[in-house]
Amino acid sequence: MVRKKACQGLKGRRAWGMLGLALVLLSGAVPARADSAADADQVARGAYLFAAGGCGACHTDTKHGGAVLGGGVALDTPFGRFYTPNISADPDHGIGRWSETDFLRALQQGIAPDGRYYYPAFPYTAYSKARPEDLLAIRAYILSLPPVTAASKPHELSFPFSWRSLLGVWRVMNFTAGPVWTDDPGRDASWNRGGYLVEALGHCAECHTPRGMLGGLERDLAYSGTAAAPGGGKVPNITPDPETGIGGWSKEQVIALLKDGALPDFDYVGDGMGEVVSENTSKLTDEDRAAMADYLMSLPPIRNDAAKATQPGY
Repeated sequence: MVRKKACQGLKGRRAWGMLGLALVLLSGAVPARADSAADADQVARGAYLFAAGGCGACHTDTKHGGAVLGGGVALDTPFGRFYTPNISADPDHGIGRWSETDFLRALQQGIAPDGRYYYPAFPYTAYSKARPEDLLAIRAYILSLPPVTAASKPHELSFPFSWRSLLGVWRVMNFTAGPVWTDDPGRDASWNRGGYLVEALGHCAECHTPRGMLGGLERDLAYSGTAAAPGGGKVPNITPDPETGIGGWSKEQVIALLKDGALPDFDYVGDGMGEVVSENTSKLTDEDRAAMADYLMSLPPIRNDAAKATQPGY
């Protein structure tokens, strides 16, 4: 009798459990709603960080009508021409099959899912400092966008730079993974936020720092600009040097440039920085642009006559 009652109780609980499950499913599935909200929040945060990282500008060939994140943007360097790859959600030509581990290893270590080293034209040397949770939010946003079914263009590099195996030597000489950016307790929140955006996500040093013969950053000249930019032209000095950098600029003038490309002399930036402004810094909040200005104006001033901050075409 006891066993029979127990079985009846168990059956009753199962029935109620099934009924409860049905009601949950019919009512919109509360747990699923919570998960969806979390996913939506991550995608929204990833969209903002995606803009901060300048991903769209590098991986979308807008000049030739290319699809978003379909790659194909050419980058001319002394070593040959690089083409940015397809990083859309496409499983065959993009990153649709990449795991979170694959994605983090690519951006923080410069290593492809198949174990190959990436060329440092891909700024993993800066993304290495980015927080993993931010990079995964960017991944979530990328995977929310339409896939692009187009193969990446092969690089056109001169010998011996076409030998990808030599990248191991380059990495030993020029790259140490990380460390992930950590806030300096001796600095305020704005400076720390600006440092993270400039050093990691924004990878500003990748363009505004001179490079040696093998393409490694000359870190003792960080942010002092270069007279030999990829694709030609100059990249200006953005250290607070009063003669050749932004030492004579006010914080408001730095913010104005980041917001709409306006220069202190009432001119506007040229195509190179103009694209960065339109696709990147203009999409940031006022607070984040101010934070970047705080950080840039705190850098050690470095004189570089070959890369003045107000050169035409900035």
